[in-house]
Amino acid sequence: MSHIVARRVPARAAPGPPPLRSAPHRTAPLRTPPRKMIASHLLAYFFTELNHDQAQKIDKYLYHMRLSEETLQEVSQRFRKEMEKGLGADTNPTASVKMLPAFVRSTPDGTEDGDFLALDLGGTNFRVLRVKVSDNGLQKVEMENQIYAIPEELMRGSGVQLFDHIAECLGNFMEKLKIKDKKLPLGFTFSFPCHQTKLDESILLTWTKGFKCSSVEGKDVVSMLRKSIKKRGDFDIDIVAVVNDTVGTMMACGYDDHNCEVGLIVGTGTNACYMEEMRHIDLVEGDEGRMCINMEWGAFGDDGVLNDIRTEFDREIDMGSLNPGKQLFEKMISGMYMGELVRLILVKMAKEGLLFGGNLTPDLLTTGHFETRYVSAIEKEKEGLQKAHEILTKLGLEPSHEDCVATHRICQIVSTRSANLCGATLAAVLRRIKENKGVDRLRSTVGVDGSVYKKHPHFARRLHKTVRKLLPDCEIRFVRSEDGSGKGAAMVTAVAYRLAAQHKARQKILEALKLSHEQLLEVKQRMRIEMENGLGKETHAEATVKMLPTYVCSTPDGTEKGDFLALDLGGTNFRVLLVRVRSGMRRGVEMHNKIYSIPVEIMQGTGEELFDHIVHCISDFLEYMGMKGVSLPLGFTFSFPCQQNNLDEAILLQWTKGFKATGCEGEDVVNLLKEAIHRREEFDLDVVAVVNDTVGTMMTCGYEDPYCEIGLIVGTGSNACYMEEMRNVELVEGEEGRMCVNMEWGAFGDNGCLDDIRTEFDTAVDELSLNPGKQRFEKMISGMYLGEIVRNILMDFTKRGLLFRGRISERLKTRGIFETKFLSQIESDCLALLQVRSILQHLGLETTCDDSIIVKEVCTVVARRAAQLCGAGMAAVVDKIRENRGLDFLKVTVGVDGTLYKLHPHFSTVMRETVKQLSPKCEVTFLQSEDGSGKGAALITAVACRIREAGQR
Repeated sequence: MSHIVARRVPARAAPGPPPLRSAPHRTAPLRTPPRKMIASHLLAYFFTELNHDQAQKIDKYLYHMRLSEETLQEVSQRFRKEMEKGLGADTNPTASVKMLPAFVRSTPDGTEDGDFLALDLGGTNFRVLRVKVSDNGLQKVEMENQIYAIPEELMRGSGVQLFDHIAECLGNFMEKLKIKDKKLPLGFTFSFPCHQTKLDESILLTWTKGFKCSSVEGKDVVSMLRKSIKKRGDFDIDIVAVVNDTVGTMMACGYDDHNCEVGLIVGTGTNACYMEEMRHIDLVEGDEGRMCINMEWGAFGDDGVLNDIRTEFDREIDMGSLNPGKQLFEKMISGMYMGELVRLILVKMAKEGLLFGGNLTPDLLTTGHFETRYVSAIEKEKEGLQKAHEILTKLGLEPSHEDCVATHRICQIVSTRSANLCGATLAAVLRRIKENKGVDRLRSTVGVDGSVYKKHPHFARRLHKTVRKLLPDCEIRFVRSEDGSGKGAAMVTAVAYRLAAQHKARQKILEALKLSHEQLLEVKQRMRIEMENGLGKETHAEATVKMLPTYVCSTPDGTEKGDFLALDLGGTNFRVLLVRVRSGMRRGVEMHNKIYSIPVEIMQGTGEELFDHIVHCISDFLEYMGMKGVSLPLGFTFSFPCQQNNLDEAILLQWTKGFKATGCEGEDVVNLLKEAIHRREEFDLDVVAVVNDTVGTMMTCGYEDPYCEIGLIVGTGSNACYMEEMRNVELVEGEEGRMCVNMEWGAFGDNGCLDDIRTEFDTAVDELSLNPGKQRFEKMISGMYLGEIVRNILMDFTKRGLLFRGRISERLKTRGIFETKFLSQIESDCLALLQVRSILQHLGLETTCDDSIIVKEVCTVVARRAAQLCGAGMAAVVDKIRENRGLDFLKVTVGVDGTLYKLHPHFSTVMRETVKQLSPKCEVTFLQSEDGSGKGAALITAVACRIREAGQR
């Protein structure tokens, strides 16, 4: 509260003249007659005392209008609750603060460009504007406008006549600027209560401000204007947006300050708008991004929540208004009522003999005669009291000095309360934005317009002070809006145009990654051809999909039993497992394992050192399990490219994953292992099977589900295997039964057969990989590469100015920063865009809300394509099995493993749908595998032992 505080002078002695030093060049000192001096000081002191006492009297009288900080906090909290009611679908119908969606989804980012028109209809005049926005490094806005009158008879005539008149004025304006031949986008500021359903559709609820045109209420004003323009036929216009003046204010300021996300008007009326998260807006479909909410906050308190702070004067104003019981908050703060509040207080005090010697004049008793501009004039620093004297005299009174002081104080209390209340509700809005963003300190900007804010000498300062007091943890800037209803409407249109153009450009780029049903069928067919090539003796050497025989000829039947060892070597760690398989009533698998590391010097030393290290680890494990000296059958998962000539014979073709041990390539790894066991002379092991992890996955699931005859891995890499008829496996002698074929399908497309669906982004990722031209299918679907594809697309978007405001950060240029796990996190349904933003910020990418939506969309498109391609490959496999067996319908299970399949929120669903669409004659179940490379290797060994025993019997 600002008080007029007088310095009290001690009563002991009247202030005497200060001692004056004589000036050196004067001969006699300057003297002031002491009596005059004492008199003037006394007079000043007397007036100060008088002013102070008078102000204190008023403060007591208007005690209820002076709100404490606690009360303002309470008002702020109540307003928060009202906002939530307005946003909720169930509570909105009865909410007093309506929180209307404005369908404006983004604020300006400074790259807006183009020529726009704006119409501003909100009173007896209306304006047509042409706004040129240019962004050639220097944001600038040029405006030309023309004001047209609306004759009284049109305000009360038919709606058609009104819109015909507007269309005529628009035509006249375009004629004058010689732009009739252009089809320009237009923003329409229509400042009447409306129900908006789209950015370019607004249903008028009721006319206000003296308008009474027939057949407009309940209709869409945009289509009425469109009809009037069409009827003329001499120009065409694209009406893009209908805007309320508060939203216009936010957008006009947002062009100059990109932090602006709140609009506030305090003029004749009052209202505010702000950017809310879509996930909180129940009245509009969709959870992505933000939308501007036109709060219509003037109606705060219409349900009685402000009754305890409303005074008798507020009630009296309401009773005498055109809309009793409505817009109660607005009546406490806006310009239309401020002067009237002061008048009612003056009248009451005069009646009680506290002012003007108890005199009243007809002028003072007339509603509306004490105008709000008087309040501003009386509160001016220097001439305030003099103005008070002039204004009161004009109202026929003969005010004393005390009356003027009292009037000044009353104005001060009324306008301060207004600023404080406004600050309390604004603080609630900003606190909500802060919580939505989940930040510790909010930096935000409020765009403000309205005569009270702009013209009252202290209103703005008091409002800022209240907001700072209630929100010590926020840095809030206030920017005065210049022409929100004109420039603002053009800005809404410019932003809508920019978003539409950018969206179109992005969709065009992403189009190449969206595969049609026909394209997926084509991929399925080509995979089938490549499979046949890999299986055929003549074509195998040239084939890209190698279709390697694994010599695994049967899946588990449930009668397997016994203890088995399994080794799992596929990276820098190495596991040894003991797997106990039980049959009968207690059927199940029990596992014990231990992980050992392989030092780099052993990975890159000699083959003997490597296999001696492996045997040393087996020895340690047997001791750890208390099984030294026991001879067990062993299964060996060896996840490197091998040519298998038997179940227990695998020739290493080449090392990958950083291994370089000498003397191993071209050798049988089972032999190398057996030799190392003999060298140790400690125990003997029966190496029954060498397995690839994909086959292990199929076998693990096969133990749970007898229908499982396919294995699939979609993790860092990707591969598949399935049970093929022996008669089709031309590389192996024999026609009877089946054998599992390890497809090595990652190399599908290495012969160019997928070039028509590969994009520039796939090419870029492939060229910079460790094995250019190899494993092309894998590079389109597996976890190791999806993040890189996304990063390349984001780079492309940014270079084209479609993302991150066209600014490429050094981080975005760094290969591999966009890990595939981020794809899974970003696409997770429960993740708000807030978390997407924090993932991107963690990557050093400063993003807006719109950027987050785009990144999420790119991730979705890339992961969806991967899942569909994977599904197309799988469809080729299941249909081949069905045709092999001459069935009309096949029921089959696929055992699946891999981080992408298991962790990505949508990958598995999309893949399953694709298989269903492309192979309608197959019922395919997907079963997640647990530990294919460990348990799977043991089960293959168990099956082999079962078959071997049966053979011996």
